[in-house]
Amino acid sequence: MRTAIVERNTKETQIKIELNLDGGEVKVDTGIGFFDHMLTAFGVHGGFGLNVKVTGDLDVDTHHTVEDTGIALGKAFNEALGDMSGINRYGTFYIPMDESLAQASLDISNRPFLVFNADFAQEKCGDYETCVTEEFWRAFAVNSAITLHINVLYGVNAHHEIEAIFKAVAHALKIAVQKNGDDCVLSTKGVL
Repeated sequence: MRTAIVERNTKETQIKIELNLDGGEVKVDTGIGFFDHMLTAFGVHGGFGLNVKVTGDLDVDTHHTVEDTGIALGKAFNEALGDMSGINRYGTFYIPMDESLAQASLDISNRPFLVFNADFAQEKCGDYETCVTEEFWRAFAVNSAITLHINVLYGVNAHHEIEAIFKAVAHALKIAVQKNGDDCVLSTKGVL
């Protein structure tokens, strides 16, 4: 089973994530409605079993909750992938969301890196500060050891742009984590 349970407890956040790369129920409660919506879309579109429970210092703002969730989710992916053998490794996907178009390309490489090209005209979606979107994906990429490129090619509505990002990454990951019928690590080095 390609699963992981990660708990992260700090003075700012308490997080528990259960992840199954091969499917299952999606249940998300972070205390931030829009972020719950994004993580639910991520789980559903990725075909992942995902249970996320977060309590954070939302009296300050959403930054710690969102970034720390990215850290924990990244660790869960890294743990569930194990030695990364027998997977496609690469994935790219485009998602149109009304007037917006987002693209995600990734390499499950054990070399964490984020390229993030998106500017949001609106500062908030509900209580969610749009600027924390990049922080979430940076935390995820670093802690999952994935090279991740995210581009919003165009758009006007931040809700649509961010939702397209979460869905594009989910679909790209779905492709990359699929078993390829070979137990080898897809690398000329033999190891990632």
